[in-house]
Order: sequence, then C-alpha cells, then structure tokens
Amino acid sequence: MKDDVRRGGIDEALLRDIAAEAATAFNNGARQVQPFSARYPDLRMDDAYRIAALANGMRVAKGYRPVGRKIGFTNRRIWDEYGVHAPVWGYVYDRTVYDLPIGSSSFRGASEGSEPGIQKNTRSLLLDSGSGPEPAIGPAIGRTRWGRPGMTEEGLPLAPYSDPKIEPEIMFGLARAPSPGLDDAALLACISWVAHGYEIVQSIYPDWKFTPPDAVIVDGHHAALLIGARHEIGTNTAEWLRTLASFEIELFCEGKLMDKGHALNVLEGPLSTIRYLMDLLARDPDNPPLAAGEIISTGTLTRALPVKPGETWTTKLKGIALEDISLRFE
Repeated sequence: MKDDVRRGGIDEALLRDIAAEAATAFNNGARQVQPFSARYPDLRMDDAYRIAALANGMRVAKGYRPVGRKIGFTNRRIWDEYGVHAPVWGYVYDRTVYDLPIGSSSFRGASEGSEPGIQKNTRSLLLDSGSGPEPAIGPAIGRTRWGRPGMTEEGLPLAPYSDPKIEPEIMFGLARAPSPGLDDAALLACISWVAHGYEIVQSIYPDWKFTPPDAVIVDGHHAALLIGARHEIGTNTAEWLRTLASFEIELFCEGKLMDKGHALNVLEGPLSTIRYLMDLLARDPDNPPLAAGEIISTGTLTRALPVKPGETWTTKLKGIALEDISLRFE
C-alpha cells in the first residue's frame, strides 16, 4: 500500500520522516532516540516494513549496497526478554558485513586449550590477515590496510555502536532464489555456502526497550555481521541437513562460559528461518523477495549478551564442521 494515508492512519509524509530519522540513526548508532511507537501509537508492522524500505532507499542513495538480510528474534528463548514474539528481518550492507581473517591456534599469547573454544581451527580477529586473497564481500577485519574506517588490528571498536550485544549465528549464501514450498533438502540446494559468525546488534532505544515495529524500523537492531570461513555445501547435503538441525554451541567471555545454545533454538533450525523470511516477504508490497547472491544471517543461537571494550569472546561448536571463532572488542 502506497496511498497518501495507510492503514493505521499514518500518512506517507510521516513515514518518510520516520525513515529519515531511522536512516540517520543507522549511520550514527551511538545516538539514542525515543522509540517511534511511543511517539506514534498508531504505528503498525506494515508501516514499519514500509519505513524500512524507505530507509533502505535513503541509504542506497548515500552509497550503501544491500548484500543480504538478517533475521532477528528467531530464538524463542529471548522473546519474553524483549517483548517480541515473532521473527523480524532487516537489511545488511556492504558497509556492515565483514569476513573474518583466518587465525591460528593461539590468541593474544594464549596456548591451545588455555581458553575454552580456542583450537587449531579457531578464527581470530586479532591475528594477521595480510596473506591470502581478499574476500568477495567486505574486507576482513584485522588490518587497517583493508580500508574500513574504525577497524584496527587490535579488534572491533565498539564506540560507533549504542548498547552493543553479541549474537553467535549461522550464515548462508544463496546460490539461487528459493521458492515457496521447498522441503529442507530442496532449500539447501539453493544455498552455496554456510558459515558460523557473529552479528553485533545495537539499540538506539534507551535500555533496549521497544516494540516489534520499532525493531523492524532499525533493521532488527543490526550493527555488523562478522562472517567466519565459508564452507561450500557441495554434494554432502545429507550431512549438512543432519548437523544443521542438531549441533550445539557454547559462548565464552574471557574464558567464562556465558551461555549455551542448540541448532533448534533458532525456530526449527537455521534452514527453517529462510522459509519464514520468504513467507514474510511474500506478504510485503514494499521490499523485494530474496535473490541469488544474498547473505542470510539466521538469528542468535544463544541469548544476546552485552559486550565491552577489552573483552574477548569465543564460541565452541559441537557436532558441525564449522570453525570456532574468537573476537576481541576495543
């Protein structure tokens, strides 16, 4: 619906004003604003996705390039914590997506096994990323030579973000656009690669207090997507189907276990979130359907936990052929 007055009584001019404020806040996450739903009580979910489309257009006009979607609130364990009881989605951009460099078995001088989850296949933000080809989408964090402002060889600075939290997730790269009604095997055939990584989320709303439309307007609180090694699906589909529905994960901060998760914490497993997203987009007149080449981040496997400068966070995966990842914040 793109009439002058939409359902809920909010006119197009006001929707554009909200979109402009949301787009500005996206570019300056350290600035907080009052939730839009508190200022505009008639705000509905269809309005929110219309605003998301308008804000996306404004970012594109400033040089942002959409490269995929993030799906948020797929983990039912966190629904009551935030008062959101269904998944939402948002855009991710070339300026917010990073491929993590390949590390080694050590991390800031720690020997293998001295910190949970740090193994020979661990990917580390702190280690030199100077060798090897640059990733296809987004430069690796780790060296200023990659040209991303604010990224250093010491870690990911948190200053640009407001109340940041960390979310360990599974990411997919689409080889082709999926269609409705696909079973898991057919859906997996639409995917070219799978990876483990982190999404950094933030809240421009004080104290993380918001309604579902507020979450949609700010792209599901997206701040940054940090992608580990990308593994081709190849011909081993049966193994991926099994492990993507059964793996376990542990999340550590400075060697202390903070939370545990399971594949089935994310709806019926990470693959199922793509099906849910397709259903949302099929009912959306303002935002495009999924397309080949998009990155899909499927939602946090544990609780979303606050992060601080100086902390090192590490995952340990069990039951799936994906690397553990260590990440330091500055």
